[in-house]
Amino acid sequence: MPLTDSHFFGPVVPADLRPLTSYVFDRSGSDAPAFTFLDHASDRDGIEHTMSWAELADQVRAVAAELSRLTGRGGRVAILAPQHPAYVVAFLGALHAGTVAVPLFAPEASRHGGRLVHILSDCAPEVWLTSTDVVDQVRALAQDDAVPAPKHIVTVEELAARGGDFTAPEIALDEPAYLQYTSGSTRDPAGAVITHRAVVANSWQAATAYRAGARWTVVGWLPFFHDMGLIQLLAAPVFAGCRSVFMAPYDFVKRPVRWLRAMSGRTDVMSSAPNFAFEYAARKTAEADRAGLDLTGVRVLITGSEPVRADTIAEFQRTFAPHGLGANVLRPSYGLAEATVFVTATGEEGPVVTAFDRAALAGDRGVPVVPGSPGAVDVVAAGRPVSQRVHIVHPERLVALPDGTVGEIWVDGPNVAAGYWQQPERSEETFGGRREDVPGRWLRTGDLGMIHDGLLYITGRMKDLIIIDGRNHYPQDIEATVSDAHPAIRRDGVAAFPVHDESGAEGAAVVAEYRRGGTADETEIGRAVRRAVSTTHDLRLRDLKLVQVGAVARTSSGKVARSATKQRHWEQT
Repeated sequence: MPLTDSHFFGPVVPADLRPLTSYVFDRSGSDAPAFTFLDHASDRDGIEHTMSWAELADQVRAVAAELSRLTGRGGRVAILAPQHPAYVVAFLGALHAGTVAVPLFAPEASRHGGRLVHILSDCAPEVWLTSTDVVDQVRALAQDDAVPAPKHIVTVEELAARGGDFTAPEIALDEPAYLQYTSGSTRDPAGAVITHRAVVANSWQAATAYRAGARWTVVGWLPFFHDMGLIQLLAAPVFAGCRSVFMAPYDFVKRPVRWLRAMSGRTDVMSSAPNFAFEYAARKTAEADRAGLDLTGVRVLITGSEPVRADTIAEFQRTFAPHGLGANVLRPSYGLAEATVFVTATGEEGPVVTAFDRAALAGDRGVPVVPGSPGAVDVVAAGRPVSQRVHIVHPERLVALPDGTVGEIWVDGPNVAAGYWQQPERSEETFGGRREDVPGRWLRTGDLGMIHDGLLYITGRMKDLIIIDGRNHYPQDIEATVSDAHPAIRRDGVAAFPVHDESGAEGAAVVAEYRRGGTADETEIGRAVRRAVSTTHDLRLRDLKLVQVGAVARTSSGKVARSATKQRHWEQT
């Protein structure tokens, strides 16, 4: 299929889009449920706390009124709250007031304290907006000398209780709505400036791609501070007028069947999660837990945020098909914070898996082969874009590459962020991509991929690529091999990265989490891993380090942080 803008751009984003909160007030007279929080902390099976559109509109208006008195238009408002309804009100209230929201997390709810300090120092919010249950922890954080002290620390509950009339300012779509901080998997987190246009455009793109409407129910547990959770569970439901049913991430991790039960018995359900969650849910739900599940109403399960594995899709479908899960429900997708989140999505055909020749991929060519044949590697397609251009570009020659050739993924569309907060050089590097063959400015994603049969396939990250003797080795490919090499290796607890010897020659090293068990010891595990990597990749590992569970560094969204793991376990030794 030829590489053309008409194929990759799709339908045009409507010209009559408005700031996100205006869609809340379109429904301000409705008692229909808007957001439902499943409270598993108070009850094992979850207590529903539901807020109607009318209640949401009243609270958003009240919070916006008070924020407009505490800080000026464009002032930063950090949201430091747990995953419950107060967070929804805080975010929308900040947008309605014309301030710039900074979606973060409660200090007690994350191990990523250093990330929190870095972000607060980077954007220096004047107002910290939290909730009554964690306000003491937030005030304690303000005493940290590394954090610029805010002018105000207030709770959603106290602002919402004051009520009062408020006339929202006229907000231009190109004004900043919020700062979405990146995961920091390869460098320090940076605040992508998401405009009001970008958030509503991306909400429209996602709703169009998955054909979601007002009668749908969005269910999930992804954190609101993460781009995927913020759009899927908060912004898109507001835009489309559908109901959002959500729980805290910890409640999913503790009992993954809760996610399935939250979807069970409902009609027109959409949800999303990274690859690990689908594998975790299939592996950690016992037959007794699955009894009574009715997943016939699930229409779309988006999987993205990290490499999507074909065996994970197959295992999840095999596990839950007896409970009504449709064969084409899983929708592998691709996105990134710099594009608000959504870029491409698989259509109603469901997952598309293609076997490519591993050696050809090492030379930046996508050559399809028979599945299961020697040297074949399964790659899951990430679908097609909606209302944005996605091209594969040679990262040095800066020209578009033909189908079947691996290059850097470049994106152009109304959902692309305006840049990074107060980082002009880094913004120009990422958002100022210029082509020799096409005019304009493009988002350089730093991701590698190719187009095959009209679908985008993600092959890796440019900065993570391991190049040995002129051949490309993708770390996630090596990590999958290591994970399967021995049962003592913890799946998704592996990081592969490039290392150099004294002469500067590049090699590969691996850090893997494992659990001791049976007669397996480090020597046995090491032999199995090295043998598997050598056989599968024709590659000799420079080193292998086995570590305890939790020792592999991760980003705030749960992805393996290869650079941080390398620094922790390799460069410090």
